[in-house]
Formats: sequence, structure tokens, C-alpha cells
Amino acid sequence: MTNRVYNFSAGPAMLPTPVMQKIQDEFLDYQGLGASIVEVSHRLPIFREILDSTESLFRELTNLPKNYRVLFMHGGAQMQFSAVPLNLMYRKKHKGSYFITGRWGILAEKEAQRYGSTEVLMDTKEYDYRQIPEFDISKLDQESSYAHLTTNNTLYGTRWHSFPDTGSVPLAADATSDILSREMDYSQFGVVYAGFQKNLGTSGTAIVIVRDDLLGNALPETPKLLDYAIFDEHHSIPNTINVFAVYVMRLMLEWVKEQGGVQEMENLAEKKSALLYDVLDRSDFYKAVAHPKHRSTMNVTFHFPQEELLQKFLTESDNEGLFGLMGHAMVGGARASIYNAMPLEGVAELALFMQEFERKNG
Repeated sequence: MTNRVYNFSAGPAMLPTPVMQKIQDEFLDYQGLGASIVEVSHRLPIFREILDSTESLFRELTNLPKNYRVLFMHGGAQMQFSAVPLNLMYRKKHKGSYFITGRWGILAEKEAQRYGSTEVLMDTKEYDYRQIPEFDISKLDQESSYAHLTTNNTLYGTRWHSFPDTGSVPLAADATSDILSREMDYSQFGVVYAGFQKNLGTSGTAIVIVRDDLLGNALPETPKLLDYAIFDEHHSIPNTINVFAVYVMRLMLEWVKEQGGVQEMENLAEKKSALLYDVLDRSDFYKAVAHPKHRSTMNVTFHFPQEELLQKFLTESDNEGLFGLMGHAMVGGARASIYNAMPLEGVAELALFMQEFERKNG
């Protein structure tokens, strides 16, 4: 392929080149059908096979316990900011408890206020969202309907390295930006959800993993297309599903399996992020955003000694085929998103570029 860059965008994010080539090869004629996958009815057996095999692959890669259902739902992760309270607030005090470690936690808690009461267990704003301190879990009301956290924060480049034991309170997790990048024990959670657009494929659809005992008690006002039980009953097809997104996710899962599975993705993520953090830690020029003890392996964020150097960095990195390095507007600076599809070679090139940029501008 020509003109392909190393794409460090936070999402929609890069896909592996073999996956893109497979999509290109099959786009006009899916497996001899004479029609594109985007033209295939979601009701046909040929798509049902795609859907079933996608779920089966995900279960295999994650060692998902049998008492968890896998749903494919519209709207990406932010739609789940509504779906989680609508499906879980029936329990006990009709209250959602939130660990807020960045923007997505703020938005999720605000949306939940529409459907019941909420409480903020932790808000790391006092640390400028640069770290995630220890939390005294005894402060969690065991009568709460659920507790919610964001596993990895793309804006600030932090993550939960381990997850709180919430006892009888189901833990719901937005794992959009690090799903399949590290091994997780899904039995710790009541609900895990993730938008596809970072490690699973294309935007607009989310995977939702929900423990089966949490199904069937959605609030009366829950729309049909946000009700977990309805999606489970109809095998994720209560209406027209995003056929293309599921197809691409299957290709992504096949690729992850070919690379050695989630453990290998985790090993690679550690190597890639270490290359960039080593540059930051050795530098008197760059300033890392995230506290060293709470760093993400998916999103590496940093600032410059003078703000005007940012645009120069972005222009020169673009010219070198290092694309999409602008930080989020709320944080500023630069951000390298190094999801599963980013090869080690791309990160190594960025690390060398950063060193050379410091040499010239420091």
C-alpha cells in the first residue's frame, strides 16, 4: 500500500493493514456471493454466521464466563451512559455510584441523573485527572444499584491498573479504549462495554458484556433499543444491526488471535508505551501528563515547554508520516494513541522523532 501513515489518532483509530486489505479484497464480492457485505441482509444465514463467530471469538480471547451475555448495540459507548442506569437502576436504592477519573466519567454520571439518583465516589479533578488514588471501598453504599468506572482515560493517559472489589454492587466499566489490550477478569464486573472504534473496528457500535442475572429488569421508560434483555432475546438483532461493523470486528478478533491473543497484545502494549515513556522520563523538554504510577499503555500524553512548539511538532510529525498526534482540546499538548493495531515500528519511529525534535528545539 502507498501513502499509509502511522496513525496515532485516538479514535476512530488505525486498523491493522492485513484487516484493511481483507476488507478491500472482499468488499465488492463477499465470499463469492456477488454482493458486498454492506449489501447483505442482517437476517440472512450468511450474516448470522458472522455474528455467531464474532461472539465465539470474543469469548475465546477473553475467557468470558458462561454466565455473561454478549450484545452488539447501536450508538457506541456514550449510548451506554444511558443504557447502564436504565437497565440497572431497578436495584435497591435506584442509585448509581461513579468513580470519575476524567471526561467520560463526568458525562456518564451526568446522563445517569436523568433516571435516578447518583453519587460521586471519587473525582480526581483535584489531581487534574493525572492520577487515580486508592479508594476506601468501605465508603461504597452496598445498597447502590451499581458502581461505574472508566478503565482507561484517553484524554489524560491514565488507567486503572487494578479494579475495586465492589462486593454485591455490580461494577460497570467503560472499557472502550483498552479492551483486548490487557487480560481482564470479567467475573469482577456486572457490565463491561466498549465502542468498537479503538481496538475492535469501526465507530458507531458497542459491545456490551452483561452478567445474565442483571437482565430483565429495565426501568419502565427504557427504550426498546436500550434494553439489554431485548437485545439478548433477539440475538442483538431487534432491528437492523450495523452489519459492516460486526464484520470488521470479526476480522479484528481473528487478527488478535493470529498475533498470539490478548496476552501478546498486553506484552506489546507494554513495550510500545515503554519506548515513549522512556523518552519522556529522560527529557527536560517534554512534560508527561499522567503520573508515572497511573499511566496508560494505550494513550501517551505530554506537553511542551512553550505552547507554540506544539504546532511545529504536529506539522513536522505529519511530514514524517506520524499522523494524528494532537492532544484533546481539554488537555492540550500531544497524545500518541497506540492501540493494538499500532505496530512497534511505528512507536519506535515516533520515539526517534521526539528525541530529534527535542535536540533541535530544546
